[in-house]
Amino acid sequence: MNYQETTNWMFNQLPMYQLQGASAYKEDLTNIKVLATHLGNPQNELKCIHVAGTNGKGSTSHMLASVLQEAGYNVGLYTSPHLKDFRERIKINGAEISEDFVCEFVAKHKDFFEANDMSFFEMSVGLAFDYFASEKTDIAIIEVGLGGRLDATNIITPLVSVITNIDLDHTQFLGNTPAVIAGEKAGIIKPNVPVVIGEYTNETQPVFVAKAEENKAPIYFASDLIQEVFPSDLIGDYQFHNKKTVQQTITVLNSQNEFKISDESLKSGLLKVVKNTGLQGRWQQLGENPKIICDTAHNKHGLTVVMNQIQKETFDHLHIVLGVVNDKDLDSILPLFPKNAQYYFCRPDSSRGLDTEILKEAAKKYDLSGEKYDSVAEAFAAARQNAGQNDFIYVGGSTFVVAELPLH
Repeated sequence: MNYQETTNWMFNQLPMYQLQGASAYKEDLTNIKVLATHLGNPQNELKCIHVAGTNGKGSTSHMLASVLQEAGYNVGLYTSPHLKDFRERIKINGAEISEDFVCEFVAKHKDFFEANDMSFFEMSVGLAFDYFASEKTDIAIIEVGLGGRLDATNIITPLVSVITNIDLDHTQFLGNTPAVIAGEKAGIIKPNVPVVIGEYTNETQPVFVAKAEENKAPIYFASDLIQEVFPSDLIGDYQFHNKKTVQQTITVLNSQNEFKISDESLKSGLLKVVKNTGLQGRWQQLGENPKIICDTAHNKHGLTVVMNQIQKETFDHLHIVLGVVNDKDLDSILPLFPKNAQYYFCRPDSSRGLDTEILKEAAKKYDLSGEKYDSVAEAFAAARQNAGQNDFIYVGGSTFVVAELPLH
């Protein structure tokens, strides 16, 4: 199979949370352990940082990778989901895994995948570990896909565990209170491995502390410990806490005497995240006059910060291109959106995309008015056509919506 056929097979044949939702969520780590054994346990050859959390784990992972690249290390980066191409998920020093490596890996192990009913995510994680081990990365940043405790990435023993924050998201399988979700995320805390917590609340802090104590894991609360926050080329307001998390993680890594990251590398790494890693879709500007911003924020915690940041902008009229997936709790996010905007409702091109009529009717309850469109492209084109030079266009609501934009 060529690359397109290989990735199509991966997407179509197997359960994949991104497309299917809850049915793709596995209840234990048996499958990934079987796969790791089959591959010769490449994860045991890796030095890693493991990053979990509701929001910010992608940005935090990319920042860490950029900083370590600036320090001269060979850095693997595994993240999800991708926006345009599967290979975005697996990078070394910002360069995507080759199409050939993906094809050869799947061809070599396809019979095993089918015989053992491997999920899309399990195969992807196995591929990343195998690739990083074969390319002899000095360190790999591994982002959790979903939750933590039962996530396929949770067979690594990292140098540092990182949990960015907790919010109600994916409640159908992570639980519906912050404390329960914190328990799932805290499942990445390992015996004697230090853990850095980005943000905490009165509900979540005791969960983290208890799990850390149980594992004799030193725990660091970045929001309390970091006083000076360095600038970054990622300019979303929500990056404030992510930067603190990264700075504290680098401090912990330095204290282990295995890696040496100078303040210069830390500062330049934070300023070159997009250049070094290719991260996209985080308060990303796509145009000016009118100013166009897209962002992948999709739950209450993330959208609250983004909507507040929009209010700081100066513009004549606000245009919002909005689409969401069908398991989104609309009553938790729609009240966050401004009423004084023209809305362009659309359905992302995913089997999980929410029907535009349902979204439009739900939005009406919160006095959000606008027209519906058959695609993200049509909605975006209409917003651009209607917007004046001094207007502001925001595109978001879902990673899938951002994925359909011309990002370069």
